[in-house]
Amino acid sequence: MNIKKHIPNIITLLNLACGCIAIIFISDFKFDLALYFVCLGIFFDFFDGFFARLFKVSSPLGLQLDSLADMVTSGVVPGFAMVYMISGEYTHVPIQGYLPYLGFIITLGACYRLANFNIDTRQTDSFIGLPTPANALFILSLPLVMADNQNTQFVEILFNKWTLIGISIVSAYIMNAEIPLFSLKVKDFTFKKNALQILFLATSVLFLLLFRYLGIPMIIIFYVLLSVVNNMINKK
Repeated sequence: MNIKKHIPNIITLLNLACGCIAIIFISDFKFDLALYFVCLGIFFDFFDGFFARLFKVSSPLGLQLDSLADMVTSGVVPGFAMVYMISGEYTHVPIQGYLPYLGFIITLGACYRLANFNIDTRQTDSFIGLPTPANALFILSLPLVMADNQNTQFVEILFNKWTLIGISIVSAYIMNAEIPLFSLKVKDFTFKKNALQILFLATSVLFLLLFRYLGIPMIIIFYVLLSVVNNMINKK
């Protein structure tokens, strides 16, 4: 029995397990623990591919498992979190009716993005549209931004139901938009070829140190904007 060929799939299933646990924490209003488990799931998501390439055991099964696990951790979880945020339960001002279900627009957008990613040959070395893990981090950070922020007016604007629905729609769009985004993969250790990645990582650390949880959505927005600027420079 070749144990090596099963290691990447086991790591992928750990990603899925993290997503399932995150759902439980969201239903119990423990958004901080949900975010931590999503981060752990994303960690596993990175290393399943790493070990598949290392052991040369990439397979169609692994590809399908990876997408299914991502669908839960980076698709269902952020959509579920958004439903709770729109519902107002977290802010103790519950909204009645079916309006909160619009949060699942995020899940639908993630599903389409993951299915398209599997058949899009252009996304081998970079991304087109925001990757679902990055989007999940953006969404899961929002309730923690609210809890961590002392500016009442800012919180009221951000957690207005229509603002959250707007974020859901933009989130689904940006995951599937025809916007090339640079990859964080390091192919060699020369500064010149990795200057963009180094700039992004250094800025990300700075954002986290200065703004704590607010730094997470700022990092995602910066990633998209930096990619757009980089695309414009490359075209010239």
